Amino acid sequence: MTAKPHSQVLFKFILLCGLLVGYFAYLAYEYDVATGGIAALLTWSFFVLCTPIADAGFLLDFPLRLLFGIRMVISEIAVWIVAFGINAATFLLGPSYYDTTILTELLYTIFTNPFPYWGVILLSGLGTFLSIRFGDELMDVIHHRDRKFFHSHHFKHELILFAFFLMVIFGYYELISSIGMDSALR
Repeated sequence: MTAKPHSQVLFKFILLCGLLVGYFAYLAYEYDVATGGIAALLTWSFFVLCTPIADAGFLLDFPLRLLFGIRMVISEIAVWIVAFGINAATFLLGPSYYDTTILTELLYTIFTNPFPYWGVILLSGLGTFLSIRFGDELMDVIHHRDRKFFHSHHFKHELILFAFFLMVIFGYYELISSIGMDSALR
């Protein structure tokens, strides 16, 4: 017996939330509740700002789309603003929190070295928003919205965007390996 796609998505979302709560609990145990909470937020912001897929934003984007119909592109913009805000506040109020984990140290290195590390954020932003666009279009087709628009272009536009997305992913991994960040993530 196969599970319905909606149930599978809900199950994956719950697992992802459980992973986030478990990570926070581990950091709170390792340090203290405040430090663990800030380190967990910084880690979340690393996945928002420094990976070219909307993985961390999935915690908000997809549920907001399902529950309220808010386009994932709009909620992802809010996610990026929150992620930058968390980092700005941490830089101003407690930059020592970046010393807690490998990912938070890497995030600090990216922010404090504009060239070439800000390229990671730029390519991540391009990849994230392209993947979100695909997700929004998929949701539209599934819910039969904009069906005429989607079919009138015969996937030409989507294929071009997908090719650009693949180039962004390739450029991201080339940049990561050229500046030695791939070994830091292993």
